[in-house]
Amino acid sequence: MSKEPLGPVVRDGDDEWGDAVNWAVIATLQAEEFDISSENIDEALESDDPEVQRFLGQPVEGEPFDAGLGLPADFAVQVIREVGNYAEIYERNVGADSALELERGINALWTDGGLHYPPPYR
Repeated sequence: MSKEPLGPVVRDGDDEWGDAVNWAVIATLQAEEFDISSENIDEALESDDPEVQRFLGQPVEGEPFDAGLGLPADFAVQVIREVGNYAEIYERNVGADSALELERGINALWTDGGLHYPPPYR
C-alpha cells in the first residue's frame, strides 16, 4: 500500500466515459451520505424526501434527474445495487471486512471528519 491519492482513471479524450465514471463515484458517496446501501435501496425508493427521490432518479415535481450524460435516470440505483455505497465498497476492499483492515480516516465523509463531500444532485 502507498499513500498517494488513487482513484478511477479513464483514457484521455474519452470525456463522456470519464463523466459517467465520475458520476458513479459521486453516487456512491451520496448514497452513503443519505444512508442508502445495497441492503436498503428498495426502502429508499419509497422515500418522501425530494433530494433522495431526485438522487434515485424518481420524478420530483414531474421531472426526473438527468445528469445530461445519456445515463438512465436511475443509474445511481443500479450502481448501489451492484457495488453498494462508498462505505460498503471501502470496507469490503480495504476496510474492516478485508485482510488490510484499514480505518477510513480521511476517506470518510466530511460529516465524519473525512474529505469526501459529494456535490448536490441538481
